Formats: sequence, structure tokens, C-alpha cells
Amino acid sequence: MFEQLPMYQRVGHSAYKANLDNTLQLAQYLKHPENSFKSIHVAGTNGKGSTSHMLASVLQEAGYKVGLYTSPHLKDFRERIKINGTMIPKRKVVSFVKRHKPFFESHSLSFFEMTVGLAFDHFRSEQVDIAVIEVGMGGRLDSTNIIQPELAVITNIGLDHTQFLGSTLPEIAKEKAGIIKKGIPVVIGERHEATATVFQKVAQERGAPIVFAGDIAYHDYASDLTGIYQQKNKQTVNAVLRILQKQGWNISEEDITKGLSKVVKNTGLMGRWQLLGIRPMIICDTAHNKDGISLVMKQLMKEKFQDLHIVFGVVNDKDLDSILPLFPKTASYYFCTPNVPRGMPSKTLEEAAKKFALRGTAYTSVKEAHQAALDNARPEDLIFIGGSTFIVAEVV
Repeated sequence: MFEQLPMYQRVGHSAYKANLDNTLQLAQYLKHPENSFKSIHVAGTNGKGSTSHMLASVLQEAGYKVGLYTSPHLKDFRERIKINGTMIPKRKVVSFVKRHKPFFESHSLSFFEMTVGLAFDHFRSEQVDIAVIEVGMGGRLDSTNIIQPELAVITNIGLDHTQFLGSTLPEIAKEKAGIIKKGIPVVIGERHEATATVFQKVAQERGAPIVFAGDIAYHDYASDLTGIYQQKNKQTVNAVLRILQKQGWNISEEDITKGLSKVVKNTGLMGRWQLLGIRPMIICDTAHNKDGISLVMKQLMKEKFQDLHIVFGVVNDKDLDSILPLFPKTASYYFCTPNVPRGMPSKTLEEAAKKFALRGTAYTSVKEAHQAALDNARPEDLIFIGGSTFIVAEVV
């Protein structure tokens, strides 16, 4: 799956397919596993992973057998497909690929198309009560967009993957609004003037009840996902859960409280403001676009430390002019290249960073950069590791 066929996570643009034809053919070939379980569909520029894991955790606490499909993974491919926090067994992955390999190859299926088929087939065979399905990219043409969910969720809209989804917020919103289905409720996590009318128009055209999360009564819940940016995600989750309750799902306040306090324990989520060490404090986060990094930097500045060390790397399609100004000039930087084909060379990143007065040293690997930061940091310092999912994956 990784090497014979293109995988967007590793190679980028060449793996992207701008239609659902292959996914629809695969679904028909597999006898439509997507119709055998109830689901929640989650899209958005930022926060969709955290939101999906929060929802899964609460539903687990409520006693349901919950499928969870997310992307990308950090350490193990099987992180993408879980039931009640347990990854799909290796034998299931192997047998699925062996059994269907001739079909995959004859139809030139992408990595993502195959993985969606595997997930839906697994959820059907294990008879999950409900599955939380995270969109890979965009919405309208994403391979997950063959499901008929109980409700749809769009966390927020930001400028990311603009080469595929559009260069303005309304254009990107229209692509993500593609998950809105006829008559099925949709929750919008954040209300913005530039995108709200897009969502309202599509929802009206499709007769889909639309709710903005901020309009639903909410009191704050404690969570083991501690980043300040999780406040908006929790508010979105709250709105989703209130709709599910009205639809007849048995979810109590105790389930919500427990579920949000045990997201990591229940689902195994990694890389969201994750504490890796103390003295020096070491924190990693997978934020990788302007909006996500901006929130993480605000959180970082609230921490107490003497000196700040940042282990930083990106992929080669990243808009550096939009993200580099967000980083503090007073930090020491350890530029590194993520170990994927589309990783940006650390020297290239170092030269670009100089234009924004970000100073540091380029290292050939994440491991070297991480070790250099550890060697230089004192107990009172803070080391932050981020810029890309791949950077975080190599250290967690």
C-alpha cells in the first residue's frame, strides 16, 4: 500500500484524485460496507482530528461500540482505523490487501481509497454501533464522502491545501460543505463572516438543518487535551452531542464529562500539545498551517521557561511566508528535514527563516535536531517540536 501505489501523505500532489469514481467502484465491489453502520462525518481545516477523538471517547463512555477513522497516522498505519481505541489487527490489514489486491491494482486505487475501503469493511465486520469518520482533505471529493451520516461536522475553515481546495476562504468552505447531505443536520464549529453564508446556502439547498456551535448552550468541560485551542473543539463536540441526544442516542452528562477527560486513554490520540518530558519541558504539536500554528504559538507564550528551543521542519509545499512570521525571534532553532519524500531540506528552511530573523542550525535529521536541542537546553528551558505531522511522528 505504501510503496506500490501513491500516498498523498508522503508524495503530495501526484497522489491526489479529484473525483470519487474509484471510491464508488470500490464500495460497490465490497458490497457497500458504508451502509452497514451509522456514522458522524467530520471535516475542517484544523481541529477535526481532536474533535473526532473527543466524540469517539464520549460515545465509548456511553457504552457504544465506536469505530474511529482518522488520518494521517504518526507511528503505525493502524492508528487510522480503531474500534473503542483498539487498532485494527495486523492480520486484518494483511488479509484485506491480499484478498483484494488484484482489484486495487487493476483500478489503480490510491493509498487513501484503499484505506477507506479497509476501514469501512472492518467497521462492518465488527458491527460497530457508530463510526466517527474524519475527512482526509477537503470534503466534496474526499474518499470518505460516500457515507450517509447521522450528522456532519465542519470544525473551521483556514487556508491550507490551497492548490487543491481553492485560494480563498469561501472557495475552501464550498469544498468542505460538500459533506453536507440532503436532510442531514450539520454543525459548524466556528462562525466567520467569509464562510457562514456559504454553509447556510448549501444547507438550505439540501434541506439540511444547520447549527453553529456557538449558538448552543455550553459550559466548559475539563479535558486531558489541554491546548487552549481545544476550547473551540469542545464547544463543537458539545453541539454535536446535543443533536445526537435529540436523535435518541443515550448520552448522559456523566458520559460527556468522563469522555472528554479521558480522550487520550480511550482513543490513543497523540501529538496534540503532548508533554514528552520535564526539566526541560518538552512539548510537541502537529499543527502545520497558519491558523493551527498561530494558536499553538499563543499557547507556547503562556508557558513559563527561561530559554526556548524549537525543533522545526516542514514539507515542501508549505507556504513559509505565512507561517514563519508567527514564530518568536528570541528562540533558538533546530531546523530539520522530515523523513518523507516531500520533506523540505533543512538548509532551505534555514535560509527562508533568516529572512524573518529566525536563527538556528540546520540538521539532516529530526533525531539529530532533537538531540542537539536536548544537549543545549537547561532544566528551566522549554523545547517545542513541531511544524509538521512527520516531525512529531519521529519523536513521540
